[in-house]
Amino acid sequence: MTITQEVVVLDTPTGKMRCEVYRPEREGAFATVIFYSEIFQITSPIARTAAFVAGHGYVVVVPEVFHELNEIGTVLAYDDEGKDKGNTDKFTKPLTDHDSDTAAIVAWVDQQSFCNGSLGSYGVCLGGHLAFRATLNSRVQAASCLYATDIHSSTMPAGDAPQTIERLHEIEGEVMCVWGRQDPHVPLEGRKALYHAFNETSLNFTWHELNGQHAFIRDEGHRYDPELALLCQRLTLDLFARALR
Repeated sequence: MTITQEVVVLDTPTGKMRCEVYRPEREGAFATVIFYSEIFQITSPIARTAAFVAGHGYVVVVPEVFHELNEIGTVLAYDDEGKDKGNTDKFTKPLTDHDSDTAAIVAWVDQQSFCNGSLGSYGVCLGGHLAFRATLNSRVQAASCLYATDIHSSTMPAGDAPQTIERLHEIEGEVMCVWGRQDPHVPLEGRKALYHAFNETSLNFTWHELNGQHAFIRDEGHRYDPELALLCQRLTLDLFARALR
């Protein structure tokens, strides 16, 4: 279906947060997906992925994940300078501030007539972690988490709350994790530790390991794998069709 796009600016405890919203153009109320980006914020590949999901009948909200650390509208380049800035932001912003961002989005969603109350999360890289962590909010029913970084290592600052891996028992929604077997950011030992931790709790999860590098879904750069990207989009849409409808 055709979609429309708008920008909303939400109040959060740490400042104004710009979000891009993609949604079906036709009348009606739809399930919502919060789509969390990589460290580079809302780049062209992120926007295209959001539009793709929205075109399948979802309201997709894409926040600027480091809104308090950058000028509004900042997009970092896929180069060394952008990577260095994004990683600095990642290790500066505590997870509790990401949690309050999620709560602000949920509150906004609940006020929109075009949202039907069902809510999921989706993310890649840093965003995979944030999509996973979003399920700590009881309103988030399902999460698609692609090559989620730093859950296994607990290296992001947590603020005054436990690390994500310490809170698995709190998650009630369904979680899907997709990993690249050639991804150095989440190596085999890290994946083993996560798989063991997941199985030690009642977490409702599915697990996929693919022969891909980090960021294989990003349709820019040499690591892009169109076949794996299409597979992941299908897995994600199937998850949301089942869990949000």
